[in-house]
Amino acid sequence: MKRLTLADYNIEEGYGIYTDMNAIRSDEELGNLHSLYVDQWDWKRVMSEKERSVNFLKEIVSRIYAVMVRTEYLVYEMYPEIRPTLPRQIHFIHAEDLLQKYPTFTAKQCEDAIAKEYGAVFIIGIGCTLSNGEKHDGRAPDYDDWSTVAENGQTGLNGDLLVWDEVLNRSLELSSMGIRVNKEALVRQLELCNAEEKKELYFHKRLLAGELPLSIGGGIGQSRLCMFYLRKAHIGEIQASIWPEEMRREAQAAGMHLI
Repeated sequence: MKRLTLADYNIEEGYGIYTDMNAIRSDEELGNLHSLYVDQWDWKRVMSEKERSVNFLKEIVSRIYAVMVRTEYLVYEMYPEIRPTLPRQIHFIHAEDLLQKYPTFTAKQCEDAIAKEYGAVFIIGIGCTLSNGEKHDGRAPDYDDWSTVAENGQTGLNGDLLVWDEVLNRSLELSSMGIRVNKEALVRQLELCNAEEKKELYFHKRLLAGELPLSIGGGIGQSRLCMFYLRKAHIGEIQASIWPEEMRREAQAAGMHLI
């Protein structure tokens, strides 16, 4: 795991690692945005105790988003027919505030509505229980910190980055990231998820023993980014994967050639 690598390589605060991750998810439900082949940049950075705040999370998100905006302009310079659509600034909203804004919507409908309104949005607090007794979306108990009450009084130090996709006419998740659990958050989230037996696993033991650094990290979908920048409607137009023949025929009929 990347966090173990941060510890074993004695990486200093402010520095980190990234991996070019390629994997097969054999149980994935195939569609426009999902294939058996997964490719993304996974990254993790060592942080200090004082940086465990929602403001620091927003700072990191804004820096990553700024790179996405600049890249879209580089694509435009090469292919002028692809006009930039990303706003200069990303909008931040907590999952609870999103629920209150659209109280009758499903989580997916909320994502579509807020992404369409702002163009790009980061939803904070993915995994914490909201006022309706539900979660916006699930998160593992031993990864992101979704249970710590931040300095603004809201719960969660993680979230998802979404943009509005004009081709698909829906929101498109490009990245998930967050401040990772510390000892206190790990114990709390394992209890909340009735998964306390995980304390005996290797990673969990080292974290609880104080052997792993505080960190922030996330993943950025490579093919999804390319889909968005090149205005493609199917991830199979970007990456080589295995598709059912029926899906290939339907895509061909719609003018999409799946690789």
